[in-house]
Amino acid sequence: MNLSKILKPEAVKVVSSASSKKRLLQDLGDIAFSAYGLSAPDAVEALMERESLGPTGVGHGVALPHARMPGLESVVGAFLLLEKPVDFDSVDRQPVDIVFALFAPEEAGVEHLKALALVSRTLREPALCAKLRANSDPATLYTILTEDNSVQAA
Repeated sequence: MNLSKILKPEAVKVVSSASSKKRLLQDLGDIAFSAYGLSAPDAVEALMERESLGPTGVGHGVALPHARMPGLESVVGAFLLLEKPVDFDSVDRQPVDIVFALFAPEEAGVEHLKALALVSRTLREPALCAKLRANSDPATLYTILTEDNSVQAA
């Protein structure tokens, strides 16, 4: 599995200011709607429900919010780079500026877990995160996410 299978170029955005975790989740809901046709309010609600089980800020400025949604046929992703980091209740208590959200079908089992593992492995690479943070063009960010990932898998 490659990130290009779950992430569309139009689902990659740079956000100049998200004032809170809730606002950030709303931005992800907007992307889920514009890129994949998902209901933005339902996407936000699903992400917030998942966050209530425990924060998805994995540390080092990275968050991986994820949720299951009805009406999806496969796992899809949304990527945000924040110009100003936001508190996300991360495990290391550091604010996040890299956010990769996943939306999975309600019945997705292994596919959802494989996608989550792939994103987690990819964003655990300090060099890749440094490249992402050094760019503010969504097309460039998409290329970094998808090309670097295929190199890692080789």
